[in-house]
Amino acid sequence: MIKTPYYLIDKQKLLGNMEKIAYVREHSGAKALLALKCFATWSVFDLMQQYMDGTTSSSLYELKLGRQKFAGETHAYSVAWADDEIEEMLANCDKIIFNSIGQLERFAEQSAGKVRGLRVNPQVSSSDYLLADPARPFSRLGEWDPAKIEAVIEQISGFMFHNNCENGDFGLFDKMLTHIEERFGHLLHKVEWVSLGGGIHFTGEGYALDAFCARLKNFSEKYGVQVYLEPGEAAITGSASLEVTVLDTLYNGKHLAVVDSSIEAHMLDLLIYRLNAKLAPSEGEHTYMVCGKSCLAGDIFGEYRFEKPLQIGDRLSFVDAAGYTMVKKNWFNGLKMPAIVVKQLDGSVEVVREFGFDDYLSSLS
Repeated sequence: MIKTPYYLIDKQKLLGNMEKIAYVREHSGAKALLALKCFATWSVFDLMQQYMDGTTSSSLYELKLGRQKFAGETHAYSVAWADDEIEEMLANCDKIIFNSIGQLERFAEQSAGKVRGLRVNPQVSSSDYLLADPARPFSRLGEWDPAKIEAVIEQISGFMFHNNCENGDFGLFDKMLTHIEERFGHLLHKVEWVSLGGGIHFTGEGYALDAFCARLKNFSEKYGVQVYLEPGEAAITGSASLEVTVLDTLYNGKHLAVVDSSIEAHMLDLLIYRLNAKLAPSEGEHTYMVCGKSCLAGDIFGEYRFEKPLQIGDRLSFVDAAGYTMVKKNWFNGLKMPAIVVKQLDGSVEVVREFGFDDYLSSLS
């Protein structure tokens, strides 16, 4: 048995998402770019690049990873580019999307000749969390004034709108896209491409996929633009788990189980948003609070039900653990990072990366 903790990526489950992305590409004409901020485990890019058109980034390092490890286009975006990043960024991208008019003008000379776009903030979003809401009050994420954007329209050829967040409701997507058309339609006619960003959960169970495709195709034809989607979670949802082992059990008003992992170090996004990890299966008469092994008092995965009392050595599987986990894992408490394991399409299981003390040592000085 592979020693825990480890992330297990199942390519067969990943393939299901890829096939839905391929369906959308075929029936809508939209292109799909993997959002590396959500998932950047390049050991499975060999499969994903067969079904997607490239990558989109949020930093220079993500950009370079996409260029080196994923076939197709590389889109470069950053909230703010530093002077010493520009040359390398331009050398590695096919399109650069500036976050502000100020950045567009600051780097106008260096980026001349490149395909340039501008992020636009439509000031509406689907986010349930202020922390993640790109349209929050006083947001720094994109330009919002149509008049100011029109004044620089000759310097760009495209827009990026990213205002969806875990949006599995096609009706809400349609409503927000209509809002974008009403505010910026006169400008959409003047560009060649439009990215609608990520956060659209179109690979989810029961999503109105055909209506989604028709809406994208109609939008593309109406304005004469190439549409891009930037799936992150939608690309990898349900495709991985975090495998852990019970190290200790105790009782302190509730039955507790301590595992050889940490939500702060290995599933940080859930801690940030105060969400429980998903455990499968979770049925039975015995309830335990499953806790991480870091010294953080609130290092808790959640409360779950089991068919029988937990024993030291029992293995547990936290599912849907691909998005915003491996890209956010850290060395808090010096805890061993989970290995990365891939279940190939033929059913074979391969440990593709392990992390040890030398990796911890090299991350510090």
